[in-house]
Amino acid sequence: MPKIPPINSSQLIKILEKEGFHVIRQKGSHVILINQEKTRIIIPMHPGKDIKPGLLRAILREAGINREKFLQLLKGR
Repeated sequence: MPKIPPINSSQLIKILEKEGFHVIRQKGSHVILINQEKTRIIIPMHPGKDIKPGLLRAILREAGINREKFLQLLKGR
């Protein structure tokens, strides 16, 4: 099973938007997204830094996206 590659926060937001999330607000360096089921995801926005694998896995788990689905969405950019 391939590893999840590190990505930056803007790439992750685009992937989550493909899955039905939309940005509701930004406070400081954190962007808050929500979907139809009212699932709220908080993404740290730090320019020039990638989201570390552990945090990325936790965000994907909260969003209900498995590894295979994430890799498909990442390839389909």
